[in-house]
Amino acid sequence: MSGGIDSPVAAWMMMKRGCGVIPLHFTQGTVETEKALENCEVLAQYSYGWEMRPIVLSHAEVLEPTLRKLYQLGAGRWTCVFCKRLMLQEAVRIAKELDAQAVVMGDSLGQVASQTLDNIEVISWGIEKPILRPLIGMDKTEVTALARRIGTFDVSTRASAPCRYLPAEPITRASLGKFRELLAQLEAME
Repeated sequence: MSGGIDSPVAAWMMMKRGCGVIPLHFTQGTVETEKALENCEVLAQYSYGWEMRPIVLSHAEVLEPTLRKLYQLGAGRWTCVFCKRLMLQEAVRIAKELDAQAVVMGDSLGQVASQTLDNIEVISWGIEKPILRPLIGMDKTEVTALARRIGTFDVSTRASAPCRYLPAEPITRASLGKFRELLAQLEAME
């Protein structure tokens, strides 16, 4: 559950289908976390019979050890792919602990660097839980309309700092072969 528009809408879409949702937020700062938690409060009104208990983790603790190594390898362009993958792996770990059956993501095809089909394939490779992406075929106009309808739009669009890890030129056409090669190099650095 980021502080943006997409993840609350994705959560709502799964709740609409009767799924209980456990929001997971990777904090980068107070404003984004406040927005994410406020959106959880809004979504709680749709959570019939299910108490929403958001989990907040440090984005820096999850990403920075790998990020340092990526830059040492001259692979900083891969930051968004590794970031999304690391968050997904952490979500899967928590899902297993809590006996959750799947992980929900707010991806919408082609909207940002990590959401190209090539990158989604790499990010999802080898993940041990189903990944549900209810927004995948929607454009920003459709997602925004739903955010307005469910009451999360105003919170999601409040100003906040951009991601501090975003590289100048993020990779948009990741290859699984190169990704696996980088993984092996990262493991060798441990």
